[in-house]
Amino acid sequence: MNRNSKLKFNFKLYVFMLLMWTITSNSVYGSSENQNPENSHSPFVPIVEKVLPSVVNISAERKVKISSPNLFPFGWPFGDLPWDFNLPEQNVHSLGSGVIIDSNGYIVTNNHVIAGYDNIIVKLNDGTEFKNDDVEIVGYDRQTDLAVIRIRIKGTKRLTPIKYADPNSIKVGDWAIAIGSPYGLQGTVTIGVISAIGRSGIPLPEGPSRQDFIQTDAAINPGNSGGPLVNINGELMGINTAISSPVGANIGIGFAIPVNYVKSVVEQIIAYGKVSRGYLGVRVQELNAELRRALKLKTEDGILISDVLNNTPADKAGVKIGDVIIEVDNQPVKGVEQFRNLIASLKPGTEVVLKIIRSGNEINKKAVLAEFPEEQESKAPAVKTKEKNWLGLEVANLTADDKKAAGVDYGVKVVSVNSGSVAENAGFQPDDIILKIANQPVKDRDDFDNKLKELAESTEPILIYIQRAHQPMFIAVEPVKE
Repeated sequence: MNRNSKLKFNFKLYVFMLLMWTITSNSVYGSSENQNPENSHSPFVPIVEKVLPSVVNISAERKVKISSPNLFPFGWPFGDLPWDFNLPEQNVHSLGSGVIIDSNGYIVTNNHVIAGYDNIIVKLNDGTEFKNDDVEIVGYDRQTDLAVIRIRIKGTKRLTPIKYADPNSIKVGDWAIAIGSPYGLQGTVTIGVISAIGRSGIPLPEGPSRQDFIQTDAAINPGNSGGPLVNINGELMGINTAISSPVGANIGIGFAIPVNYVKSVVEQIIAYGKVSRGYLGVRVQELNAELRRALKLKTEDGILISDVLNNTPADKAGVKIGDVIIEVDNQPVKGVEQFRNLIASLKPGTEVVLKIIRSGNEINKKAVLAEFPEEQESKAPAVKTKEKNWLGLEVANLTADDKKAAGVDYGVKVVSVNSGSVAENAGFQPDDIILKIANQPVKDRDDFDNKLKELAESTEPILIYIQRAHQPMFIAVEPVKE
C-alpha cells in the first residue's frame, strides 16, 4: 500500500471511529428528555419513601421555676422566701424522633426524649399533630433508654408501622439509613454503613447502662434520638440514641440500640408497663491473659466470679467466688457484657444451667433467676500509712472505721502505686483493699508482706483478690525476675 492510499485509509478509519463515538455518546449521554425518570434516582429513594410515614417528630416541654440572682441580690429582707411566692417559670424543651411500631398507635423512642416532660407533641410525616390527651406515655426503661408512647387515632386515620429486621442479618459493612429530626428538621435522611456491632462500655452521661450498640457513620445529631436506623430493605435495625463527639455534633460515630433489645423491651412495656429482667446475683470481671494463666484455663471463653451476693439465685445454686462461668444453657460466655445481657434477657423464674470451671474441673449448677433489683452504688473512703514491697505498692492496715465502711474483717488498703511497677502494670489503684493472696486471707500489713516474700520466686501468675469501691475483683501478677 502506497503512502497516499495509507493516508486515505487512516482518514476513513478516523471518520468512522468519530461517527461511532458520536452515536454511542448520544445513546449513553442523551438529553434528560430521553432518559427514563425511574432510572434517574438513587436506589435509596424507594426505601426512604417506604419508611418516612413510620417516622415521627417528638417535641416536649415542661415548666421549671428558676431563681434569678438579680431578683433579690442581697436576699429576701424578711427571712426565707414566703411559700406562696411565685418564682418565674421557664419552658424547657426537648426535641427528638420516634418510630411507629404498631397500627394501634404505639411509638418507640428514647426515654431521655420524654423523661420528666409534661406536654408531649407527636407530629406525623404528613403534618398531623397529636398532643395533650391524645398522647399517652405507656412505659419506659432507663437501662436501655427506651420508651413507648401511644397516640390516640381518631376517625379513619391509618398509621404505617415499621417492620423489624432480623437481628442475625445485621452485618458490619451493611448500608445504614438514619431518619429523624436533627435540630427539629423533620424527615432528615442520612446514609452510611454499619461500622461495628456489639459496642459497649461507651461513656455516655446519663446514657443507657445496658449497652450492646450498633455503631454507624450515618450522621446522627441532636434531635435524631429515638428515630430509626434501617437497612436496605427499610426494616428497623435499631433506635438511634447517642453520638460520640467532643463537639456535641456528628463526627461519624453514632450508636443505635439493636432491634432485638427494642423488640423485647417494647413487648414487655406494652404488655406490663415495665421491663422485668433476670438476675443471678454475682459480680463478674473479664479474664485477661494473666488471669487465664493463673487459673490454668484452656478455654478462651468465660468470665470470672468476683463476688456472690447473699441469698441470691447464684448463692442458692452454690456458685462460689473464683468460679469461671463458661456457658449458660449451652451458650458460650464470651465476655462480661454478653453475660450480663444474656442473663438480663431471660425472664425472672427461668431456670438456667451454668457450666463452671472450678479448680480445673467442669461442673454444672442450676439456678432459678430472680427479678433484677434496683442498682445501688457506693464509694469506699480513703486511708493512709505505708509499706513497700516487690509489687511496688504502699499499703496500710485497716482501722476499725475502715473495716466498717468497707464491710470487711481483714485486709490492707493500697495507699499508692509506684510508677512502672508490677502493681501499676497489673492495674492496682490507690484505695484498693487487698483481701486475699493466692486464696489466703491477708490479716494485716505484716501478713501481706510475708505472703509476698513467700511467693517472690513463683514461676506462675499469682491471684490477688481485692475490693475496689465495694466491688470485688481478681488481679493476676507475676513476680519480677532479676
